[in-house]
Amino acid sequence: MNVVSYETHKPTHREDKLSFVLIFAPCFLLLLSVALLGLLVGLHWQQWLPGAEHKTSIFSGVHAAVYTVMSQLI
Repeated sequence: MNVVSYETHKPTHREDKLSFVLIFAPCFLLLLSVALLGLLVGLHWQQWLPGAEHKTSIFSGVHAAVYTVMSQLI
């Protein structure tokens, strides 16, 4: 008869750090490089992001982004 263990695997601090480095850091560097390239070339890269909708203040931009995301979740 086979013995089955139902123990959950708890990631160690080292595995969490590795996950952070392999997922978050490349995404951040990619977005940062696109933003810097757009800044150097003179492009308005903020308009490429969904939910911007030509808002003038940060609060109206966040409000529009929240409603954009919420409409896609429902």
